[in-house]
Amino acid sequence: MPAHVVTVSATFGAGGSVIGPAVAERLGVPFVDRAIPVAVAVEIGCTLEEVLAHDDRAEHGLARLLAGASRLPNVTLGGMDVYLPDRDLRPEEEFVARTEQVIRQTADATGGVFLGRAAAVVLRDRPHALHVRLDGPADRRLDHALRSAVPEPGRDPAEWRRQMRRTMEGNDRARAAYVKHFYRVDPASPALYHMVLDSTRLPEETVADLIVAAARAI
Repeated sequence: MPAHVVTVSATFGAGGSVIGPAVAERLGVPFVDRAIPVAVAVEIGCTLEEVLAHDDRAEHGLARLLAGASRLPNVTLGGMDVYLPDRDLRPEEEFVARTEQVIRQTADATGGVFLGRAAAVVLRDRPHALHVRLDGPADRRLDHALRSAVPEPGRDPAEWRRQMRRTMEGNDRARAAYVKHFYRVDPASPALYHMVLDSTRLPEETVADLIVAAARAI
C-alpha cells in the first residue's frame, strides 16, 4: 500500500500547525511545512531569507513578490526577526516550480502531511491523496490564536487583540492571494477538498482523529 498523503489548507488560527503534525505522527509519515523552503533554498542555491520572501505565510512577503513593494519585510526565523536584504530575487515562477517539485518528490518517496503551499492543487490528480480544509468563524480563530500566542509584557490586552486580528486578516489575505495568483483557484472553495472541518468547534485531537480515519479509508 502506498504511503499516506494528506494536504491541509488552514486559515490563520485554525490549528493547522498543531493538527498537521499530529496527523503525520499517527500515520507514520513526515510533516512537511517549513522543510519546503529549506529544500527549495538548497535546490536553487539561494538564501533561506529569499525563499521566505516568496513564502505564502510570510506576512508581507507576498505583497513584495506580486507588487515589487519597495519596503523590505521582516520575517521570523526561530523567534528572531530577520531583515531581508535588498537584492534581486529569482523569478517567482521558479520558486513555485521548485516548491511543487519538492511536494511531488516527497509524496512519491515517503508520503506526508503537507500544510499549505497549495498542496491540494499541486497533488489534486494523485490517487488516494486526502485533501482537507481547516477553517472556522473569524472570532473563534482569533481566540484560538490569542491562546497560543504570548503577548509582550505589559501589553494592553485590547491593543494586543487588535494587533492579532490585523495579523490574522493579513495572513488570510496573503495565503488566499498566493493560491489565486499562481493557480487561479479560491483556496476556500470546498470543491478542492474531501473534508472541510470547523477546527475551532472541535477539539484538535478529534479533528486529527477524523483526518487520520479518512486518510486510512480513502
